[in-house]
Amino acid sequence: MSRYLWQPERHALGIEAMDRTHAECLALARALEECPQDQLAPRFAELIGHTEAHFAAEEARMQASACPSTPEHQAEHRRVLGDLRRFASSLARGRPAMLRAYLAEGFAEWLEQHVATMDAALAAHLKDCGES
Repeated sequence: MSRYLWQPERHALGIEAMDRTHAECLALARALEECPQDQLAPRFAELIGHTEAHFAAEEARMQASACPSTPEHQAEHRRVLGDLRRFASSLARGRPAMLRAYLAEGFAEWLEQHVATMDAALAAHLKDCGES
């Protein structure tokens, strides 16, 4: 069973835009699991683009609401985007094995942990500020 299936009891944070974005991220990652080699680069580029937009939207909400954990959260976003871009570069050089391994374990674990910790804290902060 895919580790990239939306499960409300595990992933829902109660902020509609965040939940929708996380569900989309999971769907994009799930599509990469069985992706044929000739489709891997363009589909991975979609995931990177989505992740860039996802992080930018979260960071804008953090800034607008004066979220106290903004610096740490942004640093984590930068780290993950750096990882994704390095995997894209490796893929462009014809080396997909590391990306496939990362998608099988690393990204799934990171996403699960990030949603449960940093994003859950952001969602609680946003709710305290009256957002939903």
